[in-house]
Amino acid sequence: MSWLSDPFSLEFVQRALLGGVLVAILCAIAGTWVIVRGMAFLGEALAHGMLPGVALATVMGFPVLLGAAASATVMSLGIGALQRRAKLSYDTSIGLLFVGMLALGVIVISHAGSFATDATAILFGDILAIGSGDLVVLAVAVVIGATAAVLAHRSLVALAVDERVARVLGLGPRVAQTVLVGLVTLAVVASYQAVGSLLVVGLLVAPAVAARQWTNRIPTTMVLAAVIGAVSVAAGLLVSWHAATAAGATIAASAIGAAGASWALRACRDAVRRRVASPVPLPA
Repeated sequence: MSWLSDPFSLEFVQRALLGGVLVAILCAIAGTWVIVRGMAFLGEALAHGMLPGVALATVMGFPVLLGAAASATVMSLGIGALQRRAKLSYDTSIGLLFVGMLALGVIVISHAGSFATDATAILFGDILAIGSGDLVVLAVAVVIGATAAVLAHRSLVALAVDERVARVLGLGPRVAQTVLVGLVTLAVVASYQAVGSLLVVGLLVAPAVAARQWTNRIPTTMVLAAVIGAVSVAAGLLVSWHAATAAGATIAASAIGAAGASWALRACRDAVRRRVASPVPLPA
């Protein structure tokens, strides 16, 4: 069993595993609501919307998480502004800002001397380079995300059921929507170091999709998604170690594979149940 334990005997792989598990927990909290509300496009858009801030921070030598947070916040505010002022639909607002921010980020990176290196790090991350400081940031982000989700749970449930009912009951659908966007932004920004802006949506969406195959309860979905995400991180690190593949991309692929496997197992289970419930009559 040395092939299983050898990679995790190294300190930098242990940090990567711990960081990945923290990312999985945070993404499970936000990703569950993303799936429930059908807002996967928002997660992808925010992941790409970080690019200008990350690129500027990289070029100017500032902390990349600060640049990512600033850029994602600007995009979140921009989406709301376009909806209110320009009377555009939610998807249209996201689509416009998504393309605009992505283009701006590429323009900024193209002026840097190490375009290929910077672009690779920004898009795909480097989970094996996670340090102690990054682990502290991720742990704080998990605490903030979990606290926000607990405090806004009733409002988020009401918003998911019917926004008009939530408004009538005084549960603050606007506040709930703001909290949801904030959760997604927090997850995307905090996860950037682990899997990069291009692959963060894999951990945000895939484990929650996998968990949703087995339960409809939101707290259970979050817990199961966190477990699936953590297993995907461990499996991705193990495969990338032995196959010499990019760790972040392998982790994201493992999470998507888990979603596919979960769907297939659910389909097989349902087929068996239907067959047991409707046995073929014996010939007379």
